Amino acid sequence: MTVRDWTRRFSLEGRTALVTGASSGIGTAIAEVFADAGADIIGHGRDADRLAALGERVTACGRRFTAVTGDLASASETAEVAAQALAAHPRIDILVNSAGIALTGPVLGFDPADWDRTLAVNLTAPFLLAQALLPGMMARCMGKIVNISSQTGVIALADHAAYATSKGGLNALTKSLMVEAAPHNVQVNAICPTVVLTEMGERLWSAPKKRDPFIARTPLGRFGQPVEIADLALYLASPASDLVNGEIVMIEGGYSSI
Repeated sequence: MTVRDWTRRFSLEGRTALVTGASSGIGTAIAEVFADAGADIIGHGRDADRLAALGERVTACGRRFTAVTGDLASASETAEVAAQALAAHPRIDILVNSAGIALTGPVLGFDPADWDRTLAVNLTAPFLLAQALLPGMMARCMGKIVNISSQTGVIALADHAAYATSKGGLNALTKSLMVEAAPHNVQVNAICPTVVLTEMGERLWSAPKKRDPFIARTPLGRFGQPVEIADLALYLASPASDLVNGEIVMIEGGYSSI
């Protein structure tokens, strides 16, 4: 490619992507942006109606869409998600681990069951899905894994011990996967967003007492939008980022820089 081929470098034409958490929020935005960039989409989620609506938007772009369901808090259901995806599309080029839950509260009194569920969905499921999909990527000497982590995987935030631990672990997993996958031309990176105004973000951060000090501490002075995370995911899933590997990419308006 020449430097004038920028549209090809950012294209996902001919690629198939499995996006978890695709029925809402960041996952939905990623699936839509990827489809617009040329990818066929395997959308995982727990809301069949939303997946169906997403499927209509993906097929309107001229791309194929396959819906898969399963509770990622369960190791067996996570394995079934991978099996469903591979049965429908034996060649999966891109894995985006976007599904996540945020169960918050002080460490003292925090329910251990909520701790276990948070780590199962946010950390163990990405590990299991990578285990299932990496062999094919490595055999073909081509693939991308994009983990949707969080700003709180890098910095401290009150009442987020379980969530922050799961995302910090996901950042470490990203680097460990990179070491094993890189010799096979597979790139693994993580995105660490600030608060993003999804339904979950709105629910957790709508109170002015909580929201306003955080925004005031952020140099850019605002939260993020799902499409901004999706655009970064597109870059990391495209040939344009082939030299980017094992990176923990902050997208948070400068919060951690001051």
